[in-house]
Formats: sequence, C-alpha cells, structure tokens
Amino acid sequence: MEKLDIIVKMIFGSHLYGTDLPDSDMDIKGIFMPTKDEILLNRVPKHYNFSSGNSGSKNTKDDVDIELFSLYTFVNRALEGQTYALDMLHAPPNMISEQNWIWDEIISNRKKFYTKNLGAFTAYARKQAARYGVKGSRLNASQLVLDILNNEPDEKRVSEIWDKLPIGEHLYVLDPNPNGIRQYQMCGKKLQETMRVKYARDIVQNFFDAYGSRAVLAAKNIGIDWKSVSHAVRAALQVKEIFTENTIAFPLKEAELIKKIKSGLMDYATEVAPLLESLMDEVEVLSKKSSLPEKPDRLFWDKFLIDTVKEYHFG
Repeated sequence: MEKLDIIVKMIFGSHLYGTDLPDSDMDIKGIFMPTKDEILLNRVPKHYNFSSGNSGSKNTKDDVDIELFSLYTFVNRALEGQTYALDMLHAPPNMISEQNWIWDEIISNRKKFYTKNLGAFTAYARKQAARYGVKGSRLNASQLVLDILNNEPDEKRVSEIWDKLPIGEHLYVLDPNPNGIRQYQMCGKKLQETMRVKYARDIVQNFFDAYGSRAVLAAKNIGIDWKSVSHAVRAALQVKEIFTENTIAFPLKEAELIKKIKSGLMDYATEVAPLLESLMDEVEVLSKKSSLPEKPDRLFWDKFLIDTVKEYHFG
C-alpha cells in the first residue's frame, strides 16, 4: 500500500463492538486525505483495501483486514447514514491508533450527520428480518392479497380490482409514479394498476413461497446466517441508542447478547425473531417521535470539505 496522509485509523468490527470471539480476525478502518494532484485532476480514489489473508480462504484470527476511505468518500457515506461510517464516528480513543486535527473537527460535529431516518441501519436490520421471515404478519398479508388475485381472471387489470385490495400492515397504496400510475405495495413489493392480474399474482405467489419456506426453516433453526442476524440486532440496537442517548457507546452494552446470537446459542423463532421484531417496531416509534432533522446538514459538510482541503493543501 502506498504512503497515505492518514486522518484517522482505528480498530473496527467485532473488536470495536465488543462482540469478538476467539476466532475473530482484526478489522482496521481509516480515512486518508487525497493528494493535491488527485484533487486538482479529479482523480480522488474512493478507498484502498489490504488484507493479510488469502483471498481464496476464510480469514483466521491472525489475519488483518485494512480499509481506508478518502475524506470525500467517508463524509458522503456518513451523510447517507451508512453503518460503518456512523460506527467510525463513535469509536472511543482506545480504539484509535492514529489521528490528526481533521478527525477532531469531524467528531466535534458528528451529530450533524444524525437524522430521524438513519436509513442504512434500519434497512440492514429489516433486510435480515425479511430474509428469515421474522414477521408472520407479512406472510398473512401476502396471503390476503393472494386470496383476492386467485379469484380474478388472469387478463383483468389490477385497476379493475383496485377497491378489493386489502389495506393494513404491510399493505397500502403508494403515491402514483411519475407517469401518474397508481401503485399498491405489499410487503415491499410494488404492484402497478396497469398490471395484468396474472403477472401480479406471480409476484405475490413468489414472495409467499420464498418467504414461507424461509420462515419454516428459521422456525427449526435451519439455514440461519447467525453472523448476519447478529449484525441486524446490533444495527437495530445502535439506532435505538442514537434516538434515546444521542450517541453510540462502544463496546456495546448488549455485546454479550449479540455474541450469543452470533454463536447460534439462541433459538431463532422463539427468542431472536421476537427480539428483532420488537426492536424494529420500537425504532419506528422512536423515529416518528424524534426531534432529529429529516435530512443531514449537507451544506455544513460541503463547506467543511472545502475549508479543510484548502487549509490542508493550500493554506
């Protein structure tokens, strides 16, 4: 790896969260300042990766993965609410091996990245929940729509049965698309009013079949990616902490719980799924009540980038 102007470098991942196991490898993340030439030529690299492990095999506890982001990339990912960026913003001093004045400035203003949406955190948790069929109500909702579609001729348009489509949790009408076409959403799947019933039925049936089979396996603790599920629980807990404490403290208070999930020591259907479902519901309520802004302060961070680069390279 070429010599880079490091803004910050820190221990990341399970060692930051306090969820590392005996076989956990070491993750390092950091931020670098692009060179003056890269900036002037508009050739700023997004990031650099380095690993001591073999690309053809799984890392061991002795391996180290290093990922360094350019200042531009990091700020923009934090504005998007990306989980790794927000985690980095809350790394305690004992996890940081190198830093300069730019990182101090970022940390002193990190709350300007907060929003009531925190989309990436919540989206990750929901993606994992959907992957294993956490919510039985989603299966029930899709069954309601299937019951309607199965009783209609294939060639009918969805618009002709629009008033028959059920409304409820996971089932609602969206705003029309840019062409003015009405849209109905079922468990994240969009059905447009111009669709034939047969096509809409296929979409719903495919969802029902896939979601249902995952739910059955999950109920038996079969096929669970415990590491991903533990990340989902962690993400939900971290969003909750931002809403309730206005920060994220590492190591995580719930580290032992997350380690148990990560190690597959809890029953998915009776323990983990209800926990994740409850956390996601709680986060939704906290989001609606939050006084945080809808969007991050992008103008502030644009000015920060301009002023920082000027002072660093041209001051």
